[in-house]
Amino acid sequence: MSLHVTRTLPEDATGAALRADVVDGLTRTPKSLPPKWFYDTRGSELFELITDLPEYYPTRAEREILRDRSGEIAAASSARTLVELGSGSSEKTRHLIDALTSLEAYVPVDVSESALLGAGQALAAERPDLAVHALIADFTAPLELPDTPGPRLVAFLGGTIGNLLPEERAEFLSAVRGLLAPGDALLLGTDLVKDERVLRLAYDDVAGITAAFNKNVLSVLDRELGADFDLDAFDHVAVWDARHEWIEMRLRSRTAQTVKLPGVNMVVDFAAGEDLRTEVSAKFRPEGVTAELAAAGLELTHWWTDAKERFALSLSVAR
Repeated sequence: MSLHVTRTLPEDATGAALRADVVDGLTRTPKSLPPKWFYDTRGSELFELITDLPEYYPTRAEREILRDRSGEIAAASSARTLVELGSGSSEKTRHLIDALTSLEAYVPVDVSESALLGAGQALAAERPDLAVHALIADFTAPLELPDTPGPRLVAFLGGTIGNLLPEERAEFLSAVRGLLAPGDALLLGTDLVKDERVLRLAYDDVAGITAAFNKNVLSVLDRELGADFDLDAFDHVAVWDARHEWIEMRLRSRTAQTVKLPGVNMVVDFAAGEDLRTEVSAKFRPEGVTAELAAAGLELTHWWTDAKERFALSLSVAR
């Protein structure tokens, strides 16, 4: 197996992006932070615990679809190159990689160099015939993919598309379409609209692990920016927005307080009861997914759900 690693992110890109997001988000009304800052080492560990919680169904539901339907996905796409956006450890795509019998190249894309190298090395033992082109990049920024054989299948899994606001989703899907030649395909994971109680529990578990995960973003700011957030001064809140059909995770200030962030030369006031939005997780209906893909120049051709119809994988083709 050949393993090629390409870095498109400058060395301080992560730090610069964090500072920019903090300045932008904490000067907005209402205040907000992008969810990508949850995932330092501790945050990633907490998220792995969340995926095993009885209340948190999305990971299990998506794995069920990949386990049961990867053969159909492979047959429908005939992909010789698989591109995975936000690949992490690439664990969830193993069923798909195994099913793609014509696969010649795998292009995992992630901001984490260690995750990409770990995944590439693991695949070396399993698929010596596979060329792996690891791309250290932010998939929300413009991408330039390596020259690999078509057809290409771009996978964006985990329901991560739901973390983008509608205008951001439109921009992202259009950018993905720009990476595809006619006949190439997008495999998209979307969490589906369901009973509000099920959704609330998935983001506010009894054990409090999601609360710890949510508050961890404040630990990231304390460490990276020298901030003095007191995690005990904020409560974890999960709210279902029925109008937009999304869950919002928030941190609610218990008291009026002032927080200093020397790393960005800021002082931020929070009123008692004021919310800091840390994540939007949109839930989807089939007709909405079809319309958003069509607006980006992608035609939805296949739709698979888990047995309980909680989560969906869709395959759409570039026209």
